[in-house]
Amino acid sequence: MAAAALRQKRAPIKDGYRSDPSSAVVTLSSSGTLDSSSITCKISTGKSIHDAKQKVAGLHQKAGGDDPEISGELCSGDMLLEALVACAGVTLKAVATALDIPIKEGTVRADGDLDFKGTMGIDRNAPVGFTAIRLGFDLTLEAGADVPEEKLEKLGKLTERYCVVLQTITKKPELSVSLHGTQESEHGIDKTLSWSQKS
Repeated sequence: MAAAALRQKRAPIKDGYRSDPSSAVVTLSSSGTLDSSSITCKISTGKSIHDAKQKVAGLHQKAGGDDPEISGELCSGDMLLEALVACAGVTLKAVATALDIPIKEGTVRADGDLDFKGTMGIDRNAPVGFTAIRLGFDLTLEAGADVPEEKLEKLGKLTERYCVVLQTITKKPELSVSLHGTQESEHGIDKTLSWSQKS
């Protein structure tokens, strides 16, 4: 029943992507703010998601999901960009503190381009996953701070070098995927199913 409902919901979306391939391409965004009070990065999210006790991952609207402002569900792509913004923001603040660069405030933003024809299985040649990610910082230094350009360049390079999420995306780690399941048979004997793969 659930499979039929999902197929029915996705059918017009898929048809739309077939007739207008560019409509499947979307840019997801996440942003955060920095201030002088601590080595933290405050992530901006929608109100319903912010009010939720826990974050719930769901389908993006372009893949048949509900409006996140109503459902409170986050697309995993949004969460990946949030993780990048959070890690990059905290790393930049830590590096700036070590280099004695006084940041008054700032914003961190990550934009990622996705083509839903890939993840929806419409076009085998369309990539599954982000095709481009842009990470940017906009900083305001404390009044009277004299920070040479070379020091800001060093801040950028060290932030890139030591940001765990950025480096994980940049240098693909060895990855293994496994799936295990059990199914109760008619006679009360559990059947075990498993699959694994390294990539």
